Amino acid sequence: MSLVLRNLQRAVPIRRAPLRKKMEIVRSILGVQKFDLGIICVDNKNIQHINRIYREKNIPTDVLSFPFHENIKAGELPQPDFQDDYNLGDIFLGVEYIFQQCKGHEDYYDILTVTATHGLCHLLGFTHSTEAEWQEMYQKEKQVLEELSRRTGTRLQPLSRGLF
Repeated sequence: MSLVLRNLQRAVPIRRAPLRKKMEIVRSILGVQKFDLGIICVDNKNIQHINRIYREKNIPTDVLSFPFHENIKAGELPQPDFQDDYNLGDIFLGVEYIFQQCKGHEDYYDILTVTATHGLCHLLGFTHSTEAEWQEMYQKEKQVLEELSRRTGTRLQPLSRGLF
């Protein structure tokens, strides 16, 4: 199915093609190409607004994920009954926040890819509320990013490293 990648901000110049290319590979690695996925790039003001409404945190953040399917066990794919339910959900990337957090030696598009991969893992039921959940999510991100790195010649590390 489709990957919809929208840029709804003007704070940071962004080329969608590099992110789209890498996220199509990530979708392939995870085996979720038959599911729709939305990735929406927003600025600090909008990600903060969404974060305040849905998480009661009045600060900008890097990524917020909104799954289409609820109560998925980590690592299990949804089993939709209807064609219209082949949807994973939406990932909001706080691209301005991500850009501000990038270190000088880091490639912005690599960090966007890592962050979007983290968000996609959330859509697939992974969380990091406890150390055990974090360990499971970290291992999945690591596995996906290692395979992506192998295919693209990059060296990507999970967003959740060092969380616990």
